Amino acid sequence: MSEPMPVRPPRHRGIYLLPNLFTTGAMFAGFYAIIASIGGRYTEAAVAVFIAALLDGMDGRVARMTGTQTEFGVQYDSLSDLVSFGLAPALVMYTWSLSTLRDFGPLWGKLGWAAAFIYAACAALRLARFNTQVGVADKRYFQGLASPAAAAVCMSFVWSVDKFGLAGSDFCFVTAVLAVLVGLLMVSRFRYFSFKSLPMGDRQRVPFVWMVVAVLLLALLILDTPRVLFVGFTLYLLSGPVWTIWGLATHRRRARRSTA
Repeated sequence: MSEPMPVRPPRHRGIYLLPNLFTTGAMFAGFYAIIASIGGRYTEAAVAVFIAALLDGMDGRVARMTGTQTEFGVQYDSLSDLVSFGLAPALVMYTWSLSTLRDFGPLWGKLGWAAAFIYAACAALRLARFNTQVGVADKRYFQGLASPAAAAVCMSFVWSVDKFGLAGSDFCFVTAVLAVLVGLLMVSRFRYFSFKSLPMGDRQRVPFVWMVVAVLLLALLILDTPRVLFVGFTLYLLSGPVWTIWGLATHRRRARRSTA
C-alpha cells in the first residue's frame, strides 16, 4: 500500500495593504471624533468626520485603480463607515447638544439619547441594505441618503454653530429633529445622485466651466468653510425628496397623456 499523501495546511490569504490603510485611517478619524467630542472639542470632532469622509472616498478609488478590490475590503469599509458616519456623528451630537435635553426632565433626557440612537441605527441599516444591493443597484444613484453625506450634514451644523461661539444646548431641540430626520432619510427610498458617474479619470475630459465652478467652490470654502459645507450638503439632502417627487409627478403626467 502506498503511503497517504500529506495534507497541506490551508494557505492563508493576504490582504491588500494600500486601500485598507485608507479605510483604517477613516476609522481612526471617526474614533478620534468620538474622543474629541468627549473632551468638548466639537470643531475638531466635526473636522475629523470630514477627514474620514475624504479617506473613505479615496479607499474605493485606490482599490479600483490598482485592481485590489476584495470582499474583505468591502466588509472592512462598511465597518469603518459605521464607526465614522454612524456612531461618531451620533455621539458628537449627543455630547454637544442632545445630552442637555435632560435639563428639561427625565423624559426629555431619554428623547435625547433616543434621537442619537435612531441616527446610529439608521446608519447601520443603510449600510446593511447597501451591501445587499451592490450587484443589482444602479451605480448612478443611491437609494436613501448615503451615510457620509448624512454625517456631513450633521457635522457641518455642529461646526457652524460651534464656530460662532454658540452653545449646543441652545439648539438641543433642533439637533434632535435633525438627527431623526437625517437618520430616516438614510433608510428612505428617495434617490440621490451618487457622483460616481462623474468623469474623474485621466482620459476623461470635462467642460472648461467645471474648472471655473471648482475654483469658485474652493474660494467659498476658504471664506467660510462650515457654513458653505452645511448649505451645500443640506441642498443635497433636499435633492432626494425633490428629485423623487418630481420624477413621480412627471411619470404620472406622461401616463395620463398616453391614456387620454
